[in-house]
Amino acid sequence: MRTRIRALVALATLAACGAGGPPPAREFDAKQALEYVNTQVAFGPRVPGMPGHAAMARWLDSMVRTRADSVTLQKWWHKTASGDSIAMTNVFAQFNVKATQRVLYLAHWDTRPRADNDPDEKNKHMPIPGADDGGSGVAVLLGVADALKKLPPDVGVDLLFVDGEDYGMFLPAKVDVLIGATYYAGHPLVAGRPIFAVLWDMVGHANARFTIESNSQIAASDVADRVWNTASALGYGNIFTPVGTGAVTDDHVPLIEAGFRAIDVIDINNYAQFWHTLQDTPDKESLQSFEAVGNTAVAVIRRALK
Repeated sequence: MRTRIRALVALATLAACGAGGPPPAREFDAKQALEYVNTQVAFGPRVPGMPGHAAMARWLDSMVRTRADSVTLQKWWHKTASGDSIAMTNVFAQFNVKATQRVLYLAHWDTRPRADNDPDEKNKHMPIPGADDGGSGVAVLLGVADALKKLPPDVGVDLLFVDGEDYGMFLPAKVDVLIGATYYAGHPLVAGRPIFAVLWDMVGHANARFTIESNSQIAASDVADRVWNTASALGYGNIFTPVGTGAVTDDHVPLIEAGFRAIDVIDINNYAQFWHTLQDTPDKESLQSFEAVGNTAVAVIRRALK
């Protein structure tokens, strides 16, 4: 009942705020986002230590350098639970560098080294293609960068591509996962905290439906309202449904623990049959989902100071 009441309040607030003004502009190129997914998958698995990971790092660096005002490669060595050391790289791109009020968007660019949910037992130790789980979030951030290159933002914008999200095991305890987000939370590249942070993960597949993840709702319910209300104003209320759902262990969690007002835009439920399997391929991605997510992501930035 509380969730339903909260959803109705959010929709009422949207109606009150949006009645006197035009809807947000649609600036995101969804077709280009799909191409960004294809390019990433063509590198092969983007698992730390594999050739595809190195190729992806070079491509991602080159892409943001032609779009952003400033780019920093945050490099370090992560010591795994087994005692190995693996090279990690977060890619940090900034727009409107001098602005003191900033928004942080993030997505992970690595892919999982094992298809542990694959229905075929022989596939479970093979690395996944990562079209949606990894590829879609990166594609959204690159599409946002394209839009901000064309029309610079009034607010400062930081795009953080984190490494090592999916490397280890999530259960029964978090071991060698969320590596890049955890490192950034302890070694931020900007003084002070952003106005808010949004993680975009598993956002490009067909029939995507986004509800408000509970860690996000607890940490920054107003930020979730901002995103879902903006999506509704753009006509995507059938895709962004302002109701609560269960907790997800994702890259927003270490940021929340470090004091960031962070939320996660993610849809695992409608992609469960392909998640962490060899079937996480580009043919599962959807122009309609990218249109909704990408246009919402850009519009939230345009409205960040309102």
